[in-house]
Amino acid sequence: MSSLVLGFQEIEKSQLFLVGGKGLNLGELSKIQGVQVPEGFCITTAGYQKAIDQNETYHALLGRLTMLNADDRDQIGDISRKIRHIILEADIPSDVVEAVTHYLSRFGEEHAYAVRSSATAEDLPHASFAGQQDSFLNIIGVDAILQHISKCWASLFTDRAVIYRMQNGFDHHQVYLSVIVQRMVFPQASGILFTADPMSGNRKQLSIDAGFGLGEALVSGFVSADCYKVREGEIVDKRIATKTLAIYGRKEGGTETRKIDPDQQKAQTLTDQQILRLERIGRQIEAYFGQPQDIEWCLADDTFYIVQSRPITTLYPIPEANDQEKHVYLSVGHQQMMTDPIKPLGLSFYLLITPAPMRKAGGRLFVDIAPRLATSVGREALLKTMESDPLIKGALMTIIERDFIKLLPNEQTAPIPGRRNTDKLAQFENDPTIVSDLIKRTQTSIEELKQNIRTKSGADLFDFILEDIQQLKKILFDPQSTAVFMSAMEASLWINENMYKWLGEKNAADTISQSVPNNITSEMGLALLDVADVIRPYPEVIDYLQHAKEDNFLDELVKFKGGRETRDAIYDFLGKYGMRCTGEIDITRTRWSEKPITLVPLILSNIKNFEPNAGSRKFEQGLQEALEKEQELIDRLKQLPDGEQKAKETKRMIDLVRNFIGYREYPKYGYISRYFVYKRALMKEAERLVQFGVIHEKEDIYYLTFEELHEVVRTNKLDDRIISKRKDEYRLYERLTPPRVITSDGETLSGEYKRENLPANAIAGLPVSSGVIEGRARVILNMENADLEDGDILVTSFTDPGWTPLFVSIKGLVTEVGGLMTHGAVIAREYGLPAVVGVENATKLIIDGQRIRVHGTEGYIEIL
Repeated sequence: MSSLVLGFQEIEKSQLFLVGGKGLNLGELSKIQGVQVPEGFCITTAGYQKAIDQNETYHALLGRLTMLNADDRDQIGDISRKIRHIILEADIPSDVVEAVTHYLSRFGEEHAYAVRSSATAEDLPHASFAGQQDSFLNIIGVDAILQHISKCWASLFTDRAVIYRMQNGFDHHQVYLSVIVQRMVFPQASGILFTADPMSGNRKQLSIDAGFGLGEALVSGFVSADCYKVREGEIVDKRIATKTLAIYGRKEGGTETRKIDPDQQKAQTLTDQQILRLERIGRQIEAYFGQPQDIEWCLADDTFYIVQSRPITTLYPIPEANDQEKHVYLSVGHQQMMTDPIKPLGLSFYLLITPAPMRKAGGRLFVDIAPRLATSVGREALLKTMESDPLIKGALMTIIERDFIKLLPNEQTAPIPGRRNTDKLAQFENDPTIVSDLIKRTQTSIEELKQNIRTKSGADLFDFILEDIQQLKKILFDPQSTAVFMSAMEASLWINENMYKWLGEKNAADTISQSVPNNITSEMGLALLDVADVIRPYPEVIDYLQHAKEDNFLDELVKFKGGRETRDAIYDFLGKYGMRCTGEIDITRTRWSEKPITLVPLILSNIKNFEPNAGSRKFEQGLQEALEKEQELIDRLKQLPDGEQKAKETKRMIDLVRNFIGYREYPKYGYISRYFVYKRALMKEAERLVQFGVIHEKEDIYYLTFEELHEVVRTNKLDDRIISKRKDEYRLYERLTPPRVITSDGETLSGEYKRENLPANAIAGLPVSSGVIEGRARVILNMENADLEDGDILVTSFTDPGWTPLFVSIKGLVTEVGGLMTHGAVIAREYGLPAVVGVENATKLIIDGQRIRVHGTEGYIEIL
């Protein structure tokens, strides 16, 4: 009998698969000294399996359901309904009935009970599944309780539960249902307590929602609730709702909705003493579980009863620090235009290269800026750097205004960032050969690396890579290299400021930046247009490519007329750009050379959307527009008082931009090229580890840090569980949205765009590339799914250099992440694409296929 039904006190930590997430948590709650949990028991998943295991129709329908995906709504509805019917009609096994009756007689058959579902994939640290299965309140009598146990089992196959599992990658065959039967409490008040603020993420601030009667009304969103915020034993905020309705239990069973007396409607649900008592209980439960909790409570006869506690799964983890100091962390991904999580090997490579004090959280990197905020000079420099990203700057201003990080003693308040320092620009030598020399130096160094790494293997390879990374850092942080692109960026800002001041012209530098020399990333987009030109005359090859699915498609090409030319053109492209891909700062991401099929849809799209020689025509057109804009500005300036001097200064700044802004993209290309050399050598080691049975597949090494992999290669030993644990963590991280700024209290912050005169319903962002364009929005989160027509506007979360091949096909760009000088903005300006970046939730607010208008000069989007 014991495995079919368990009392709360009998449940053990290891029994998730028997009692589900909710049951397991109730078992744990009932063991906490001083926490009141209404008594009850669980009908385990063994009872559910026993009831349906022999039913062949059930298993056949389950098999059919597994073949569907979340979009097949009609079929899901049909099959789910049939499965629910089978479960409801099935007899509850006699030994389950006997066990339930036994426990009810112990607790009192005459009492009312709540009968609640507890799935094995529910209330887990990484997936809440909240509200996916049914629960029933105030059920009286053995027969009624047994009937509602069947209803709970059947609710495992409501349409919403089935679709939720599909969307979250859970196998229907692997999810079972336990049912909780718990003594009813008839409360004066009930609600939800979050031990961390669910809106801001602040772990120090606890949030309580409270309403009269049963909590069902609150959970279902049926009534408004009071909201109290408590911080370290002090109530810091109270919002008292007008509460017109409440749900109460009926004597004869079931529930009813009642109107609340008018004089009680605006009354505070809990007294201040009760609020603080509930805070203490919440903190006790949080300490027991070791992470922030979402707790359901009810109040009866001045006693708080806890009826559920689950982890809050939506909070972004706090970057790890080994001290109690206050910290402020800035997202590296928002600076690098790559906000996806990075696998452990990728993180450790990035950490080997960066000199900044970085911390990991949620599979992303954050830089601790608290030391810079502690001095007025640091604050000033930081705010000046962040001028190009108002959302981050706004978050930092909030932190400074709150005095979250105190200035060190003997520090004054930071002055407001002043004007741009143009003296340095005036002295900077405007010589284009500086760029070609820097490029040559990097190329030579990479060729030497390719030669030298060939002979390295085993533990020696790791020592060699560590040594070579010193060389990479020298090149990457070469002061001359940094000075080149910084001078171009400063000159660009100088032009924008002064042309607006002198001529009333906004963002003049955008047009000036079109078709500049030496931009390795924008040249890549044009080079893929040239590949399309090679293939265009050969219909057989085009037809073959339209159906190619495998990565070895290049080998088969030679059978067709034009196949050899096609293969050579693609290999030439890969020779120069094959180390790139989306999310390229993560060394574990698949490069184009490793999966050339990725490029095929882009090439076919170029053949469809463009005439021959489009690449050179695009470049020429951009160049003409830039030169014409330069001439126009100079002519207009000369008409002004002191015009000759203004024209001369401006011409110098324009030359700095034209000569040097293209180089802005090169250092990253250099280090991504080096990454690929390292990666190829490491993958050979991975193949050896697979041969020796140390790992199952080559890609398993991505889930180890550089140091761990070094050790595995040295010893040929690895605990299997590490890889599967890290894979689970990565899947969780993929679902999290990283904040721009997060504090050591866990509070996530973002500024906002301060704009007047925006049209109604306009979506604000940061203007980074001038012009206004209308077109069809294509919301694309994964470049492999890109199917663009000429004239489309790309809407995505971020774009790093790997997205550039799409830029030739689009007419405008909208991204959720980015600043004035991040990659997407630079390339958009060079291609002359109106662009707005840093648009919060753009991929949710704009629907694929909608017509939109992008205002690249003013920085907003209208849905037409």
